[in-house]
Amino acid sequence: MQWEHALTDYTHYLRIERGLSHNSIENYSYDIKKLILYVENHSISANPTTIDTDTVKTFIYSISKTINPRSQARLISGLRNFFDYLIFENYRTTNPLDLIESPKIGRKLPDTLSIKEIDALISAIDLTHPQGERNRAIIETLYSCGLRVSELTNLKLSDLFFEEDFIKVTGKGDKQRFVPISPLTKKYISLYIKAIRPHIPVIEEYRDILFLNRRGKQLTRAMIFTIIKQLVEKAGLKKTVSPHTFRHSFATHLLENGADLRAIQMMLGHESITTTEIYMHVDRSHLSEVLHKFHPRK
Repeated sequence: MQWEHALTDYTHYLRIERGLSHNSIENYSYDIKKLILYVENHSISANPTTIDTDTVKTFIYSISKTINPRSQARLISGLRNFFDYLIFENYRTTNPLDLIESPKIGRKLPDTLSIKEIDALISAIDLTHPQGERNRAIIETLYSCGLRVSELTNLKLSDLFFEEDFIKVTGKGDKQRFVPISPLTKKYISLYIKAIRPHIPVIEEYRDILFLNRRGKQLTRAMIFTIIKQLVEKAGLKKTVSPHTFRHSFATHLLENGADLRAIQMMLGHESITTTEIYMHVDRSHLSEVLHKFHPRK
């Protein structure tokens, strides 16, 4: 069995059987391609069914010099899943990563922005520029709805249910959920739709996409990162801010103000409550306040 054949079969499995998104499949494939490149560059005569633990160990050791422990752990996990699939399909009987341990890493707490910092970013937007109204609506939507960047770029006009105060979001694995939307965010999105969007030469295939670039195409993930980076510099913030920072801030601020963890899970689109529970570690003072307020033994 050749590497390309095995990788193609695996990506089909991830898409069809596991229902993973395009971005998730790309991430899984990227790690496997690293191993393939290593085998080819070192003229190793091993295919997916014959590669052994020692070869994989040597590969991981070589790449560990250029990546951090968290990335190394993700790499090992991704390769382990790949070889588990080959075992499941009877291409192999053993997993070469069974005896390889992942590096010990601490649980990374999400970075967040304060409300004051979010206001500073929004204030830094130049509303005299044609993209100003759009960018303000983008930041407000990221923060007020807790969206992933891919969920934001894929948001459609037909996903807006403003009369019901909800938007329909398509998340990982094409799973859909309804997320509440605030009056302020509705206001900024509506301003963009009415004042800016009519002047954009929209390309037909993107006609239902909400946020467009000036050429009428769907915004890319990279463009959202660039917009945020420029606003951070303009606002003078000394933090590393990404689209995901707004999602973390959304969840943290909800929890700090007394929101139920289960409700936060549903709005974020987390499949497991354990993923959402990381926010319980962000503000321990809030947990103490909850205990003193609600526990009968005060």
